[in-house]
Amino acid sequence: MITQEQLKSIHERVDLLHRYLDIDAKKMQYEEEQIRTQDPEFWNDRERAEEQMKLVKGIEKWLNGYKEVKALADEVQLAFEFYKDEMVTEEEVDAAYQNALDAVESLELKNMLRADEDAMACVLKINSGAGGTEAQDWASMLMRMYLRYAEQHDYKVTIANLIDGDEAGIKTVTMEIEGDMAYGYLKSENGVHRLVRVSPYNAQGKRMTSFASVFVTPLVDDTIEVYVDPAKVSWDTFRSSGAGGQNVNKVETGVRIRYQYTDPETGVEEEILIENTESRSQGQNRENAMRLLRSNLYDRELKRRQAAQAKIEAGKKKIEWGSQIRSYVFDDRRVKDHRTNFQTSDVGGVMDGKIDGFIKSYLMEFAGSDTE
Repeated sequence: MITQEQLKSIHERVDLLHRYLDIDAKKMQYEEEQIRTQDPEFWNDRERAEEQMKLVKGIEKWLNGYKEVKALADEVQLAFEFYKDEMVTEEEVDAAYQNALDAVESLELKNMLRADEDAMACVLKINSGAGGTEAQDWASMLMRMYLRYAEQHDYKVTIANLIDGDEAGIKTVTMEIEGDMAYGYLKSENGVHRLVRVSPYNAQGKRMTSFASVFVTPLVDDTIEVYVDPAKVSWDTFRSSGAGGQNVNKVETGVRIRYQYTDPETGVEEEILIENTESRSQGQNRENAMRLLRSNLYDRELKRRQAAQAKIEAGKKKIEWGSQIRSYVFDDRRVKDHRTNFQTSDVGGVMDGKIDGFIKSYLMEFAGSDTE
C-alpha cells in the first residue's frame, strides 16, 4: 500500500511538470495557432498549412500528455480516499499509483528531450564487427531487438538496406524508424554493443565475445536545410540481392552514393558511402539515398556543435559516441550499460526489445548535456 508521502510526491511532480512545460502559456499558444487554421485561405499554400498543422499537433501532444498525468494523479488521490472508506482494495490503490507514476516518468523524460532533432525520426544502422558468423549473428539479434522495441512503441520501421551474412545473420542493416521522439530515445543506443556467450557456431562450445556497432542519426525531412555539394556526389548502381521480387538480381535497382566530405574544422577529407535497396525503383532508391546522405551530414554538424559546447562546459559529462556502451553476458544472465551502470538480469526481455530501462537511465544522466 502506498504511503501519504508517495501520494504527496506524485502531486508535487505533476505540479513541477505544469511549470516546466509552461502549460498555461501552451494553452494560449494552442488557441492562437488553432485560429490561424480557420482562415478560409489556409489551405491555399499546402506546404505552409501542413507546417502549421504540425505545430498545432505538437502543442496538443504536450497538453494531452499533461492532462493525462493530472487525471491519473487525481485518480490516485480518489483511490487513496476511497480505501479509507473500504470502497477499494490496497491492490487497486497501488495499481492506480503505478499507472500515474509511469505516466509522470514518461512525460518527464519527454521534457528532457528539448533539442529540435529529438522529435525527429531516426536512421539506425547496425554493422557486425570482426568475427565472421558469430558477429554477424549478433548483428541480426540486435536488429531483431530494435524491431521488437519499435513494435512495442508503435514505431514504423522501413529497411533501407540489408546485407545478409555469409552463413548466418547479417553484415549490415540500415533501418528508418518513425514515431514519437524516435531519435530522442534511440540516440542512447549509439555505440558498440558487446556479446559474451557460448557460441552455437563453435564446435568446442567455447565462450565467445562478439561486437557490433550501432549508429543512430536524425532522419531529416524537407523542412531541414542541409547543403549537399553536387560536385562532391557520385553514383553507382547495382543489382539488389535477397528477397524482393521479379526485379531482384535482374535489374540494377540498388543505388550507391559516394560523397567526398571535408571536415570544416580539421580539413580532413572522408568518403561517405550510402547504399539503398529499399524500393524496386532506381529513381525512388536515389531519392532515399539522398535523404540518408542529408541525414548523415545533419548529424555530423550536430555532433560538431555538441563537441564545441562540451569544450565550453568542460564540467559536464560528454557522450562518447562510438565507444563500447553495453555488454550482454548471456551465461551470467546480465546486461549492463557501462555509461550509467544500469543493469538487468532479464536477458530474454532485453533481446525482445525491452530496453526502456537503459534508455531512461541514459536520458536521466546525459539528456541535459545534449540540449543545453
